[in-house]
Amino acid sequence: MPFAIYVLGLAVFAQGTSEFMLSGLVENIAADFGVSIPAVGSLTSAFAVGMIVGAPLFAMLSLRRPRRRALLTFLITFLLAHVVGALTHSFEVLFVTRVIAALANAGFLAVGLATAAGMVGPQAKGRATSVLLSGVTLACIAGVPLGAVVGEFWGWRSAFWGVALISTPAVFAVLRSVPATPVDPDAPSVRHELRALRTPRLILTLVLGALVNGATFCSFTYLTPVLTHVTGLSTGWVPAALALFGIGSFIGVNLGGRLADNRSGQVLAVGGTALLVGWLLSALTAASPVVALTLVFVQGVLSFGVGSTLIAQALYTASEAPTLAGGFATAAMNVGAAAGPALGGVALGANFGFRSPLVVSAVLVAAALVLGGAVRAIDSGNGKGSPSAERPLEARS
Repeated sequence: MPFAIYVLGLAVFAQGTSEFMLSGLVENIAADFGVSIPAVGSLTSAFAVGMIVGAPLFAMLSLRRPRRRALLTFLITFLLAHVVGALTHSFEVLFVTRVIAALANAGFLAVGLATAAGMVGPQAKGRATSVLLSGVTLACIAGVPLGAVVGEFWGWRSAFWGVALISTPAVFAVLRSVPATPVDPDAPSVRHELRALRTPRLILTLVLGALVNGATFCSFTYLTPVLTHVTGLSTGWVPAALALFGIGSFIGVNLGGRLADNRSGQVLAVGGTALLVGWLLSALTAASPVVALTLVFVQGVLSFGVGSTLIAQALYTASEAPTLAGGFATAAMNVGAAAGPALGGVALGANFGFRSPLVVSAVLVAAALVLGGAVRAIDSGNGKGSPSAERPLEARS
């Protein structure tokens, strides 16, 4: 892997810390602003909505612009949004900064995915994707738990300052390591790339990604109240639980990256089924500390293993639209990230209890499995068969 891809992963680490850290700061933010826990959960949904809008929009706007310049613009905007967020005493302003940060994050990730995929061979997109997404999982292991600890001792604002500080060296690293390549005059136009995205299999892949990621964010957003109110653990256990999820997600995204290039079918079928069982078991056994913490780790592995495989398959399916494919994949995953916490908040608001987000996650994964199975059955009934799962989609005849 080119070194510049790891530099992009460093920037994604800072952004992933921001995206996930609210799960360990929910109760502190709610107390500071005098709002409900579901209201703070809406900050995660707001971030996701910004990612949904920003990913395809900024992917299109940056299509004919130097990628390094676009990456730097997005990263600096992201940094400044966190400075404002750390300073504000208005929940509404904090909400807006989350949207702005998400727009910048979305643009960076969309262009970053295209940049990384363009630096490797045509059969290594899964591995390149996994390096970038490893930045997110490392954020879960180190950045998010550290943010929870810092927030516990010095307040939630210190976590926002921490993200700004982490982003600063990433700016200089991108400036020095990402090649300043000129715009290719023969690069596909926006219209050409949009036409390339109109494939049923790509649309299916994006929908499945939204459902799986919705399940992940639904439970992860409300992990702290589940652990403290249902499992009965003290708040001191929250950083450790977040780290467990992060370690699991790091393992999952790297396994998914290694398998997505040639065994995606097995990952999606077996991993998806195991993911459903895991969410159901999490809801049933949440009162047991040992089982609950074990499943936090296991679900991290499965969620990111399946999710990263779906992103890689989106890039393979839309190989003729490398920039917009990354943007739409990012948007689809964040449709789930927006809907998941919102659905979990509805379940909590209806007084179904703190286990209810885990049940909602199981329902979302079940829907993904049913949809994927139905499409495969229709293909088989029409005599089309299903494409081989042994090699990347773009290599299939």
